[in-house]
Amino acid sequence: MTPGGPLVRAGRSLGGRFTPPGDKSITHRAILFGLLADGETRIRGANPGEDCARSLAATAAMGAGVRRERGETIVRGTGPGRRAGGGTIDCGNSGTTLRLLAGIAAARNGESVLDGDASLRRRPMARVIEPLERMGARVSADGGRPPLRVQGAALRGIAWDVPVASAQVATCVLLAGLSASGPTTVTLPGPARDHTERMLPAFGVPLHVTALPGGGRRVALEPAVPRGASLTVPGDFSAAAFALAAGAAHPGAEVTAVGVNLNPTRTGLLDVLAAMGAGIEVRNRREEAGEPAGDVTVRGPERLSAFDVPPEWVPRLVDEVPAWAVAASAAAGVSRVTGAAELRVKESDRIAVLARNLARLGLRVRELPDGLEIEGGVPRGGIVEADLDHRIVMAFAALATRADGPVGFDDASSVATSYPGFWADLAGLGAEVEGVPA
Repeated sequence: MTPGGPLVRAGRSLGGRFTPPGDKSITHRAILFGLLADGETRIRGANPGEDCARSLAATAAMGAGVRRERGETIVRGTGPGRRAGGGTIDCGNSGTTLRLLAGIAAARNGESVLDGDASLRRRPMARVIEPLERMGARVSADGGRPPLRVQGAALRGIAWDVPVASAQVATCVLLAGLSASGPTTVTLPGPARDHTERMLPAFGVPLHVTALPGGGRRVALEPAVPRGASLTVPGDFSAAAFALAAGAAHPGAEVTAVGVNLNPTRTGLLDVLAAMGAGIEVRNRREEAGEPAGDVTVRGPERLSAFDVPPEWVPRLVDEVPAWAVAASAAAGVSRVTGAAELRVKESDRIAVLARNLARLGLRVRELPDGLEIEGGVPRGGIVEADLDHRIVMAFAALATRADGPVGFDDASSVATSYPGFWADLAGLGAEVEGVPA
């Protein structure tokens, strides 16, 4: 056992079924939309991780009633009218909490201070500061990074072109627009997650969405008071991606994620795994919270083939690039991903951290300004320096299922931010996992 937590060994052949936690992106939105709603919002299957707990605590700080009852998370919203700000709110490691909450705080009376941990304080926030100031709020931040001091105001609606396609930025502006005078329009220049557009109608908020060339879209809304809703959150594809990629990397493996979100803005990794030769099957298709869902099975071929991910696919798998690295490390030849510069400003510089740790485990890797080149091979054991990034920990734990020695971590505590049950699920699929904290 390493000082940082679990030690993972390859164990027996990988295979089996698992149920990932509720989708993190959808859970954040359900909680924060519930804060603004008139009435009660009931959320089944909410993500149990620390990031979503930050959104729930922020919702309570903003005046909503919050309780858990018979497996449901229940939010009684603050409804219409200018409410007080939330004071100082600790968003922890959750950039989604901070960015979406900024749009809500901008319409409140008084000041809200949105802060976070050391990792969150490194993340750029200028893309939400500028539109909120255009709408009439006063937002200050040292160097454009948290903490954000948001002085709420009577907002005015704007037409805002998001410079880089970002669902979080778009959602921030749209949430502010719900309390503004006049319409608010957000234009996204390329593909981005559409969870907000799928969910707001369930809260009684009408939207007008126009598709644009190149995969972008324009979203318009009028001021409105959301009404309470009842939602079931599908499983988080980004959480499931690590085990699915590990299944693709193991010849003859068959790994199934049950009840996972299949929103096409999120499932680019499945297209990549299929292009590399993995078998992909989806059963039991259904809809949850306005989102497509189903049971996804990935089967590992004799060996994956190297594949260059087209840059235009990256927006559909940007959070899954660490999982892609698991598959690329097992492929015959050199695989590449480019057009992913956004990864440098996530919870860590994921490009640099992936490159450093892949090399540490004996794999050939080349760091690019906006991506990676990885040559397939057999990783050796070693200690991963995860830079407190949950997706880095989960990626290398998945990689360890085919390493020729045990893999440990300098600190694996970050997994609790999104997937507290990850270690048990990985062990259930056949990995040997030692030293999981009680």
